[in-house]
Amino acid sequence: MKVEGSLFIGCAVFFGVVDIVYWHFSKDPTGTTALFLSVCLAFLTGFSLRVTPRAEDVPDAEISDGTGELGFFSPHSWWPLITGLSAAVAALGVAIGWWLFLIGMLFVLLSAIGFVFEYYRGQYAH
Repeated sequence: MKVEGSLFIGCAVFFGVVDIVYWHFSKDPTGTTALFLSVCLAFLTGFSLRVTPRAEDVPDAEISDGTGELGFFSPHSWWPLITGLSAAVAALGVAIGWWLFLIGMLFVLLSAIGFVFEYYRGQYAH
């Protein structure tokens, strides 16, 4: 699908023009840098989509050519919910107070460890 690559490269060109105009009128280094990073990200994505061959680009490809390993997703895990709630507490702590942010980050750390090592203990241990 070369169309997606062309769209992203077109976005990179647009962001580049907007970046130059923004820099000329504002002289703001922060916004100019953010727009430049947008140019780089759009160009990187577009270049990768244009250069990397995919099964969708080959006219005589089979359906099985596009399949592959997507990863392992735990069907009965509570750790994503706990990690999300911990991240919400940490984000709320930025607005309320740094003490709550630190408590939330402690919970994020503990829940991330539990999430990563979920299948290394109990009946699911390797």
